[in-house]
Amino acid sequence: MPSPFPGMNPYLEHPAFWSSFHTRLMVAIADTVAPQLRPNYYIEVETRTYQDQEEPEEILVGIPDAAVLAARSIDQVQPLRVESGATLTQKQPRSIFLPQPTTIKERYLEVREVGTDTVITVIEVLSPKNKQKGKGRTAYENKRRRILGSLSNLVEIDLIRAGIPMTMIGEVQPSDYRLIVSRSSQRPQADLYDFDLREPIPSVPLPLKPEDEEPWVELQAIVQGVCDRAGYNERIDYREPVPPPKLSEADQQWVDELLAPLRGA
Repeated sequence: MPSPFPGMNPYLEHPAFWSSFHTRLMVAIADTVAPQLRPNYYIEVETRTYQDQEEPEEILVGIPDAAVLAARSIDQVQPLRVESGATLTQKQPRSIFLPQPTTIKERYLEVREVGTDTVITVIEVLSPKNKQKGKGRTAYENKRRRILGSLSNLVEIDLIRAGIPMTMIGEVQPSDYRLIVSRSSQRPQADLYDFDLREPIPSVPLPLKPEDEEPWVELQAIVQGVCDRAGYNERIDYREPVPPPKLSEADQQWVDELLAPLRGA
């Protein structure tokens, strides 16, 4: 079953799908562009690791009978006798959960030169943590600054409606999604491909060395292929609302009309 959306499927932002979609998309991009890079370049999947703390809803995952434990401990008291004969009550503790440190691994791609292994281009697909205040965004912003201060090119793919967009300077219009191509030879200027929920995902060039032709990354076809192989469109319940942020009134009406056949309306 193909996606009902002409471009990015906003339901993929649901936590049940995003992590696997992100991983599959990284590998799919690498596998698609690799033949176009040979024999001078190759592409690798790399991992950025940092420590963060779990959100409250994540802490509860995998803890059996958490609700039962909490219910038993709330406001329960036990009698405590003292030598005088008076009866006191001993307050029992409540069951709580503390934020736990967790290791976050975020994958990205590097195009390298054959023979020297020099990093020519970095391809990043943003994750929800990159667009929220916290260690995930700080880690990515630090990495982004290092790339923009180097001789490596950057392709930044933002397929997430939620969160705070990455910093850009210029006449930037609000949009649902953003693709940025930053060539080291043209900085600080970069190319922005912005698009909305109703539009297909644009293709973007993959910058290499200035003397080499830039292959095109057909993102719409790659995303569609990932969704087909993973079966996301069969697994998504389109009767549920689109994940946050809330759609505009016009977009909500468009989505309702688009999904009416799948919702049995």
